[in-house]
Amino acid sequence: MNIKQYLDSTYLKTAEQAGITEQENILIAQEFIKEAITQNFKLIMLRPDRVALARKMIQEANSIVQIGTVIDFPEGKSSIEDKLKEASQAIESGADDLDFVCNYNAFKNGNIDLIKEEIVKGTSLGLSNGKVVKWIIEVAALTEKEIIQLCSLIKNVVVSNFEQELFPKVFIKSSTGFYKTQNNLPNGATIPVIKIMLDNAAPLPVKAAGGVRSYEEAITMIELGVKRIGTSGALAIANGKNTNNSY
Repeated sequence: MNIKQYLDSTYLKTAEQAGITEQENILIAQEFIKEAITQNFKLIMLRPDRVALARKMIQEANSIVQIGTVIDFPEGKSSIEDKLKEASQAIESGADDLDFVCNYNAFKNGNIDLIKEEIVKGTSLGLSNGKVVKWIIEVAALTEKEIIQLCSLIKNVVVSNFEQELFPKVFIKSSTGFYKTQNNLPNGATIPVIKIMLDNAAPLPVKAAGGVRSYEEAITMIELGVKRIGTSGALAIANGKNTNNSY
């Protein structure tokens, strides 16, 4: 198994979150991009304002590393129109994957029609432009029952509105990695949560993100059926080590 082809190497901190200057943050992003190219990871996952930089560096290196970005990150509560605008700009900048944060608070409040609409419109925009689309459900904000319900909802909307050959390009993704939990509870992918997602997302693929910190855990998730793993510690995991990175 080439674990690197499952890894979306991720750097999503703003300068403020990292406690550094904007220029220092750009340099860190550049190092992540270089590392992804050198290590031949599946994808480099960055904020939308770093997509053009990544595209330039990857083209100059004649690399096939793909570029992903996050949409409406990290809370997912913007309007559908704003989500689509941000996604369109990311496509223009050269993104290959669009990881939308689902409006999970609207879902929890029972606004199912809004969720259906954003899934249809966001997925349609991505697929019509040849992109991979992922829907982040933020598992730490949901109960087990809600995880089952939201995975099933997304699956049913996609299956009902898109052709079967496109299903492998629409993922359900566990987490942003930035959700603040109480008492330091896990804020992302755990083995039990991933099992629930896999059971309820099929035939859509699942991406595990947030909290994957060891090679062994990554391998277990892949063996369970996960198709992508998002981590800011991709190099350590690829080298069979643990990472202390926070997402």
